[in-house]
Amino acid sequence: MRIGIAADHGGFELKERLITELKTLGHEITDFGANELVPDDDYPDFVVPLAKAVAEGKVERGIAVCGSGVGAAIAANKVPGVRAALIHDCFSAHQGVEDDDMNLICLGGRVTGYNLALDLVKTFLEARFAEEDRFQRRLRKITDLESAR
Repeated sequence: MRIGIAADHGGFELKERLITELKTLGHEITDFGANELVPDDDYPDFVVPLAKAVAEGKVERGIAVCGSGVGAAIAANKVPGVRAALIHDCFSAHQGVEDDDMNLICLGGRVTGYNLALDLVKTFLEARFAEEDRFQRRLRKITDLESAR
């Protein structure tokens, strides 16, 4: 799968470890930065280009990491076509895709340990949108809201 990933200083270490593992699993990774640990960098500088790539279909799914994951989720959701969520549990990691067509997962590099983060990402990547009528109806409502901006 073509996956985009981005992180600021708060998620840099986790991002680097996830990239290594995801490549081992055969995924094609596009790294949107940060490319080095800079303590005062800003998550929107990395998350917004990732979110745009997800929305444009340049990558199939996105992973954004900042200190808590909250800022990454806020920034990513400002891009029309992106459905991002801060995820802490495996149920939400798959349910967010299956029911809500989530296409970008946000993680907290300072609050989510590596093993859990890897499980969350794997679960997110394996999940597929269910495409049931009720889920499609809800997704259309979101899309209509975005186009009304």
